[in-house]
Amino acid sequence: MNRRGPISNALVANALVALVLYSGLVVACRPNESVERQTKDAALKAQVKAKLASDVGAATVTGVEVNVTNGVATLAGSVRSDDEKQRAEASARSVEGVTGVNNNLQVNAIESAPSPTAGAGPATTPTP
Repeated sequence: MNRRGPISNALVANALVALVLYSGLVVACRPNESVERQTKDAALKAQVKAKLASDVGAATVTGVEVNVTNGVATLAGSVRSDDEKQRAEASARSVEGVTGVNNNLQVNAIESAPSPTAGAGPATTPTP
C-alpha cells in the first residue's frame, strides 16, 4: 500500500498551479517595447529635446517634458504662447525617426502686467 499517493498528487497539482501562475506573471510583466526599441526611443527623446532647445529656446526645454514610445513623441508641460506650442510640435516632427507627435502642451501666458495693487498708495478709509 502506498501512503504517499494522495499527498504526492496534491503536491504535483499545487506545483502545476504555481507554474501556470508564474508563467502568466512573467508574460504580463514583459515591457511592450524591446530593449532595442527602448534604446532608439531614448535617443529620439534626446534629439527632440536638443531640437526644442535650438528651435524654440532653452527656456522651453525646462518647461516641456518629452516622452517617446515606439517612435511617437509626446510633449507635455506649459509654454508661453500658441505660437511656441506650434513651433515645439513642428520641431519634434522634424526629428528623423519620430513617427508622430502628441502635443499635450498647455499655453500659460506669463504676463508682465502690474498687479492690481501695484502703485496704489496705502489703503485709507473715508471718514464721515
